Amino acid sequence: MTGTDEEEIVRRWRALLGCYSRVSCALDRALQDAHGIGMSEFEALDRLAETGADKCKMHRLGADMYLSQSALSRTVARLERAGLVERGMCPDDRRAVFVSLTDAGRDLLARARVTQRAVLAEHLADEREVTADAAAR
Repeated sequence: MTGTDEEEIVRRWRALLGCYSRVSCALDRALQDAHGIGMSEFEALDRLAETGADKCKMHRLGADMYLSQSALSRTVARLERAGLVERGMCPDDRRAVFVSLTDAGRDLLARARVTQRAVLAEHLADEREVTADAAAR
């Protein structure tokens, strides 16, 4: 790899990081302001809903997310305190914990998805131009 190739890779990496930072900050702020949840709580609710099952094992949820096990546990605990999810023990494996959405969690998720999609549409349309410009340099 030449020095020019390496510089291009670093430039593209930094453009990607900048995009992620801008979009995630805007998304976190919008979700907090409109719904009282952060991006991690939204992601947990959204991924629980995407499983299509009544309940999901905590380790499966964690495998799909960008959070550490302890951060996921804290996120789920906040959601549980807010009445948005319920946790329960697996009857077949006492080490496993199930997480399920409550009706309140489904309702909040439906509203929060509208916010999330609007923020993504707004920022990612702009970011395509920014990252294309950075890649072209």
